[in-house]
Amino acid sequence: MCAENIKKNAPADHEHEVHEHDHEHTHEHEHCGHCHTHTHADGTTHSHGHTHSHATASSPEEALALLKYMLDHNRHHAEELHDLAHSFDAVTADLIHDAVDKLGESNDLIEQALSLIENAKA
Repeated sequence: MCAENIKKNAPADHEHEVHEHDHEHTHEHEHCGHCHTHTHADGTTHSHGHTHSHATASSPEEALALLKYMLDHNRHHAEELHDLAHSFDAVTADLIHDAVDKLGESNDLIEQALSLIENAKA
């Protein structure tokens, strides 16, 4: 199923920490020091990195900012998975879309938690 729990579709052009891309490519994200590889539509491949910090927040404000960042980051990954699903056969794509739907449901719960936190501050 391709039910869209995603807030928006990510275009092929998006900004990375190091440089921008405005062309088709596939890529893997770096997690704790692993490679972030792009394979472009013309077959050219290159790598660069970005890191994911696993540090804890030192204040409630920092925790809130980190939660907002992580929600946005999760949604970006869900968008990428949704787009990637279209590269596979229908059965595989349906499974990936189901997984993306579940990620969307999880992200919605995180968004509700953020709303509770922000309303409590008001």
